[in-house]
Amino acid sequence: MWEQYRRTFVRIQVAIAVVSLAIYFFFGHLWLQAATFFFVMQFAAVIGAMWGARLRRMIEGGSNRLPLQSRQ
Repeated sequence: MWEQYRRTFVRIQVAIAVVSLAIYFFFGHLWLQAATFFFVMQFAAVIGAMWGARLRRMIEGGSNRLPLQSRQ
């Protein structure tokens, strides 16, 4: 999971910062609203990295088998 998170860290953090600043400036300088978006997006980034790592394991783990080979 951490490999996936580390690979996308900079791009995700820039996107989170841009969205949080946009929320702050465009919706009336409400810092609580912007902070809520910030923390929800941070949580979603970690969950997304966990999901991406799981998908990668599933794809790489199943790539050595033939399509109709039974699991043993």
